[in-house]
Amino acid sequence: MQNMPPSTRRDFARIAIGAATLAPSPLAAAPGTYVKPKIRAITGYVAVDRPRFEERIQDALRILRPAKKFVQDGGYDVQTIRIVTQPFPEYTRGLSHDAALKFFRDYAEMAVQEGFSANIGPAMLRDTDDPSHAELLGEILSAGKSPNASLVIAGEDGIHWNALKAAAKLIKNVGDHSPDSAGNFGFAATAMLQPYGPFFPGAYHVGEGRRFAIGTEGANVVDQVFGETAGNAPLAEERLTSALSQHAIAIEKLAKQIEKETGWTFMGLDLTPAPLGNVSIGAAIEKFIGGKFGSSGTMTACAIITRAVQAAPVKRTGYSGLMVPVMEDNLLAQRWDEGTYGIDALLAYSAVCGTGLDTIPLAGGITQRQIERILSDVAMLAFKWKKPLSARLLPAKGKSAGERTAFNDSRMRNTLIHETL
Repeated sequence: MQNMPPSTRRDFARIAIGAATLAPSPLAAAPGTYVKPKIRAITGYVAVDRPRFEERIQDALRILRPAKKFVQDGGYDVQTIRIVTQPFPEYTRGLSHDAALKFFRDYAEMAVQEGFSANIGPAMLRDTDDPSHAELLGEILSAGKSPNASLVIAGEDGIHWNALKAAAKLIKNVGDHSPDSAGNFGFAATAMLQPYGPFFPGAYHVGEGRRFAIGTEGANVVDQVFGETAGNAPLAEERLTSALSQHAIAIEKLAKQIEKETGWTFMGLDLTPAPLGNVSIGAAIEKFIGGKFGSSGTMTACAIITRAVQAAPVKRTGYSGLMVPVMEDNLLAQRWDEGTYGIDALLAYSAVCGTGLDTIPLAGGITQRQIERILSDVAMLAFKWKKPLSARLLPAKGKSAGERTAFNDSRMRNTLIHETL
């Protein structure tokens, strides 16, 4: 913000206190037919060097905090602001092992104190990257209250087999050593995911920073539309496209005003209808198919959602598909208990949507080799269809198949662990 001309700083200060510099968007102002999604995240991308790390983070917060207020004044409830750095090995180079661990402990505390969610990027962006960075990340995640991070297991150059093995080793070790086995909640193995997606843990960037993106929490929109169009696929797709587009256009208009006033580049909108708790994408799909999630018609519903998301006439980024987080969605967790679907079903649905494997409960005794096999299926499917998928796998130490998880996290509903074949 310090690099902005004085007139631009004054204009954005007016935005921060709610004075409109543009006429309100009629789409944002009108009550409309459709419920409003929440904004899950306004995510800023920051390029840092270690000596100026805190300065760069504070500069970003001086943009993101008023941006949050501006979007809220535009009619959309914003849940979080988030900051993503370039891959952390770029700015921890030269630090000793212990100094690096302290650096990220301090950063995690800073994020809590300043009220933002932090992501330190991939430990391995390329398959030729040093796997010792993944080992360091495992220790960071095992410490608890750590920043989010990832490993890239497939890209345009193919499957990253070294990174995939490193990711499996990390997942196993973090499950064994993090408090309540919860450290993997902030880690994803990603495949074919491009930079500048707003959703964690897979978000990353490789550019100069001073960019931002927005991710929505729109399972409620899908729930409304599917409840009104049960069983009618063409009508459901038409209405869901209309509903998502209405809000996407309004949110993008707000984002472009932020871009204009700050000089930060808007990278796009991820309309993936993220659920949480009782705001359930699983319940929405059940309204449409008239049966339990996992029964016939589920794949059709997944495809309709993805097609509607990708039809919205806005700049898109990230997954832009469908999110099916087993333990973050109360209905999905219940159906997982009942066994109406499993890992193989989620991979099948991933052929028509951006699902992957999200918050999957696993036995604590799962082997690294078993985790590698799961990750390789995700990577192969993503590379085959050139689509972004990710895996967030949660081995629970001391728990076996047939027992329930006992994670102490308000965002997750504990559920049954199935046998991994």
